[in-house]
Amino acid sequence: MPFRIPRVYPLTDVVISGLSHAEQVKRLAAGGATIIQLREKTMAGCDFYNEAQAAVEIARKAGIRLIINDRVDIALAVGADGVHLGQDDLPVKSARDLLGPNAIIGLSTHNLQQAEKARNLPVSYIAVGPIFSTRTKSNPDPELGLDRLRQISKVMKSIPLVAIGGITPQNATDVIAAGADSVAQISFLLSDPAAITSRIENLLRQLT
Repeated sequence: MPFRIPRVYPLTDVVISGLSHAEQVKRLAAGGATIIQLREKTMAGCDFYNEAQAAVEIARKAGIRLIINDRVDIALAVGADGVHLGQDDLPVKSARDLLGPNAIIGLSTHNLQQAEKARNLPVSYIAVGPIFSTRTKSNPDPELGLDRLRQISKVMKSIPLVAIGGITPQNATDVIAAGADSVAQISFLLSDPAAITSRIENLLRQLT
């Protein structure tokens, strides 16, 4: 059965939110998230392992799926549902061999050529971006815009496409109309910790 991804795909960030990964998962799940990616770029491996383990426990209780960014080893160690890989991470085929046929594996792409190559790999979904200007990366790839997103969506066959980068409630509907199956969210959802639950509720309602 093909992997189906929800319209909103939230990513955690302890710097932006000021909350632990587990607490972010709790608040996002309360607002209707069904799949969440733990994104951690600065924490020591042992600390991230402990945070991921706590987040997995909350995800299991909530009945949602948890994806680990970059770290296949931590995904395996904590029993996460899958991993999201970048262009410079472990190759997709190796991750699939390690995680097994039922794991969710996503891959970041930043242009049409990378997306065309990714569609022939054993991925569950492909992320593409940044669509618009973003501040969550210190050295982002060039903006793609909606026209290039449309081009990429036409070659994806049945592989779900997640758009990421600078997506807000004001432009999210246009991003879906341009061919994305889902919008990844970081800053909008997490910048006001007290509003995480209500913000994802409202965005899911907007895009349903």
